[in-house]
Amino acid sequence: MIKSELIARLASRNPHLFQRDVERIVTTVFEEIADALSRGDRVELRGFGAFSVKERPPRVGRNPRTGEAVQVAEKHVPFFKAGKDLRERLNTDDEN
Repeated sequence: MIKSELIARLASRNPHLFQRDVERIVTTVFEEIADALSRGDRVELRGFGAFSVKERPPRVGRNPRTGEAVQVAEKHVPFFKAGKDLRERLNTDDEN
């Protein structure tokens, strides 16, 4: 599902809201999560999961073409850990 599909689905389930308002809500939520992560904060949505930032230290890598050693800089990458409720929902057997 992409962002526009999420907005359309939420708008159809909430007919009392205009689609532009749903779009503003979704965009604001995503921006707040991104802003919190850029500050180094952790964002936890109970029952869904937690977003955090992991630090990857600098290292020596290899250029796959030449085999030459290349210095790779330190990186900060987003990380998502699914919550218990989400994991259980994904792993239930709906085939019964």
